[in-house]
Amino acid sequence: MPCSGASDVGEIADRAARQLSQDDYGDMFCLAGIGAGISGFVASVQGADKVITIDGCPVGCARKTVENHGVKPLAFVVTDYGFEKGKSPVNAESVRTIVGVIRKSGTKGGVCCSDDSGTATTAGGGCCG
Repeated sequence: MPCSGASDVGEIADRAARQLSQDDYGDMFCLAGIGAGISGFVASVQGADKVITIDGCPVGCARKTVENHGVKPLAFVVTDYGFEKGKSPVNAESVRTIVGVIRKSGTKGGVCCSDDSGTATTAGGGCCG
C-alpha cells in the first residue's frame, strides 16, 4: 500500500509499489477505498497475510490508514532512505532504490522484524540481521 501523495516522495512510493506489484512481489490494494471504509476494500486488507506500506514522508498516511482498520503493517518511509521531500527526482533510479530496500528487507518470503512503531528495521544488512 503506497502513499500516492502530491509530493515527489509520494510519487516515488507509488511507483515503487507498482513496480513491486508488476514484479509479482505482492498485490496492491486501493488505499483510498480503505480510508473511505468501503467494506470490500477493508476486508481485503484485513485478510491479507502481510501488509506493507510505503509512505513518502514521516506523516505516515498509508500506515495510519491501515492501522485505523486494525492492521499493523510493515512500514517503509521514502525519506528514511536519503530522499528529501520537495527535492527528490522522480525517476527510475529513485524507484529502484526503494524497491531494492523493500526486497532486501526479506518481506516477501517471511515475517520481517519491525520496531514498536511498525517501521521496518534492516540493521545488519537484512531482516533481523
